[in-house]
Formats: sequence, C-alpha cells, structure tokens
Amino acid sequence: MKIFILIAILSMPALAQQRGKSIRYEYKKYEKFDFDEIGVEGEAGSPGDLSITPRARNEFRNKLPERTNFNKEMKKAVEVIR
Repeated sequence: MKIFILIAILSMPALAQQRGKSIRYEYKKYEKFDFDEIGVEGEAGSPGDLSITPRARNEFRNKLPERTNFNKEMKKAVEVIR
C-alpha cells in the first residue's frame, strides 16, 4: 500500500508537465474530390414482393345526441352580432 501511494505522489509532477504542452491542429484549407474516378462495385437490386395489408378500421359510436336543425342557436348568434 505504501508503494502505491509513493508511486502516485511521484507521478503527479509528470502529469502536470503533460498538461502544459499546447497542441495545435491544422486542417486542410481545400480538398478536391473527383467522383468520376471513384468506382463502386455491387449490385443494385430491388426488394421482392412488398405488400401492405390494410388494417381493420374501428367505427366509434357518436356519444353526442343527433340534431336535425340549429335554428334557435343561429337566431341567437345573429342577435348577438346586431
């Protein structure tokens, strides 16, 4: 255990020295690609039988009462506008 602590203490200055170095990255300013020279080998195939089965549609019952005319509501709306 004492050896491990001694190694850890002695390695700390080495780690500190590595952090002080600055790393500079330089990227290419221009690169040209010639796609005519690139050859791609392989086969272009279409998928076999592709079919989609329709799902059964659910029909819901309307919970609101059915009304045949809205004459009263239309008259009230016209009166409010005037």
